[in-house]
Amino acid sequence: MGIVIKQSIKNTIITFIGFGIGAVNTLFMYPYFLGEDYFGLSGYVLSAANILYPIMSFGIQNTLIKFFNENNKTEHELNSYITYMLLIPLVFIIPLTGLFYFNYDTIAAYESQKNPIIYSFVWVIPLIAIFMGYFEIFYAWLRAHMQSVFGSFVKEVFVRLLISVLLFGVYFKYITPLEFIYSLVFVYGMSLLLIVFYANKIKRIVLRFKVPKQSKAIWTYTIFIILSASIANMLLDIDKYMIKHYMDIDNIAFYSVAIFIAMVISVPSRAMHQITYPITAKLMSEQKWEELNELYKKTSITLQVIGGLILVGILVNINQLYLLLPKEYSQGLFVVFTIGLSKYFDLILGNNNAIIFNSKYYKAVLSLGIVLVLLIVLLNMYFIPHFGLNGAAFATLIAITLYSLAKLLFVVLRMKLFPFTYKTIVALGVVLISFFAFYYWDFSFHPMLNIICKSILVSIFYLGLCHVLKISSDINFVMRSIFNKVFKKQ
Repeated sequence: MGIVIKQSIKNTIITFIGFGIGAVNTLFMYPYFLGEDYFGLSGYVLSAANILYPIMSFGIQNTLIKFFNENNKTEHELNSYITYMLLIPLVFIIPLTGLFYFNYDTIAAYESQKNPIIYSFVWVIPLIAIFMGYFEIFYAWLRAHMQSVFGSFVKEVFVRLLISVLLFGVYFKYITPLEFIYSLVFVYGMSLLLIVFYANKIKRIVLRFKVPKQSKAIWTYTIFIILSASIANMLLDIDKYMIKHYMDIDNIAFYSVAIFIAMVISVPSRAMHQITYPITAKLMSEQKWEELNELYKKTSITLQVIGGLILVGILVNINQLYLLLPKEYSQGLFVVFTIGLSKYFDLILGNNNAIIFNSKYYKAVLSLGIVLVLLIVLLNMYFIPHFGLNGAAFATLIAITLYSLAKLLFVVLRMKLFPFTYKTIVALGVVLISFFAFYYWDFSFHPMLNIICKSILVSIFYLGLCHVLKISSDINFVMRSIFNKVFKKQ
């Protein structure tokens, strides 16, 4: 777990910095600099791009890692392999782009039925999706070489910094809100160029046009994994995409703020996943099942402890946090609780997704995912018109919980791997105790000072309990290392 701990800590720090910048953007700059309509529009554009990019990348980022260890015996084989990975998405991108170009008016008219402001910006979506897709492919190349930190920096920090610069540009009237939306293409284009440069620096990419070994297996896996990846992204973003069909576009702004707050819970998982995914693929290719099961348990409890602290920190401070925002944004309060719970459940499954995607059973999970996508679409079609933003959140909670539970049962029953121990129950108890101990009272300070004070107290109480109860050996190791360094400096 040494490399996992080291790079996961770095990725977590980078991701938290990125989310910190994102928090300033989402909670302050977007609402006050851009306004509700253009905030909602940017949320729609990025959500649609997130849904589309797994199709644009053809799921190659996952394929690249799965077959990497089987196609890197020589330098020539490795060059052929990466060339093949870069060319496959073009088989889909080229005809899809042509179809989109010649049918733009029809597509844009459909997308802008409820909100006409969308019409002129639909063309931005596929461009951003292509940049996102190829970014993930080069990021996978770095992860396959156990170099995930720089990619995390570009994805989590660099992109948000550029967006901050553009938002300041709107505030100081250097650019208009319309130009800001168009500039999102520039932001994701720059991130792609940067990751290409660094990936080539880590391991020089030489294009060699030769079909690699196992090309049939690669295509079979890719076709299934693109659908699985698309399903996962749809579960995350379909609600924001569908809101604009039933409600005014400014509601996407309110919903996006609530989703952003809740998504902070998934930061540790996103950070750890960058390094555990290739390790999981390697262990499975070498059939080291005992080591894999140990990794499964460790990632589960470690993420549960860290994610539990973030969940409690958000929920006990949520009322004060919404006092810092314009009043109309408070309608997303229930959304934070609902999505937060779904992300916490998904978090405690550890590297469950990596195990499924790298197993021989990945095809079987696909049919389940398709059913759940249909379910969430139907749920949103019913709940959004009847319950608004709360309905969208509830539909997402149901779909993500069912999908996560199904994947867990599949790994447990089919592969005889189990992520939970008695410490899982103990960690859940610590979350509940911490929540009820801190939720029902506040200091009589300014909301920001209140949040800071309560966060410090919650962290000390929560981590103290976790340390005493020895819930996670990895967390305790990190805490002891920090204490020892601080003590030695003194």
